[in-house]
Amino acid sequence: MMPPSDRLKALGWELPPPPTPAGSYAPVVVDRGTAYVAGQIVVDAGKAVSPGRVDEDVSVERAKELARTATLQALSAIAATVGSIDRIDRIVRVAVFVASSPTFVRAHEVANGATEPLFSLFGEAGRPARVAVGVAALPLNAPVEVELWAAIR
Repeated sequence: MMPPSDRLKALGWELPPPPTPAGSYAPVVVDRGTAYVAGQIVVDAGKAVSPGRVDEDVSVERAKELARTATLQALSAIAATVGSIDRIDRIVRVAVFVASSPTFVRAHEVANGATEPLFSLFGEAGRPARVAVGVAALPLNAPVEVELWAAIR
């Protein structure tokens, strides 16, 4: 089986630069073989990309793209911390928070944008336990935030 870094290249994907914390937290904490990645939102020049609520201001398809980008940012954070995404043994858990109105019931579809690339990169080891939650608001008015836990070798 091809290492995840080679699969990344074969898919024509690149990891974005690792995120810089905007507060008093670490982007990644590794403890007892698990990497816990802080929530990732997609920003450009300090502002959320495609700000607003998914069901009002941002399409589900755009939100899925943002979830994918946030997931790649999370992998970038892990690589910056442990040296390579090839050290990831398994994606354990992904939580996807979707800014939306109380009547929006498609957070699980947005969450697929976060988990589908993981399956593409890691095969069955990239199929995590997952949470998809609709919330009233996210930092910087971002529409999507992704949190990821991974087992590291």
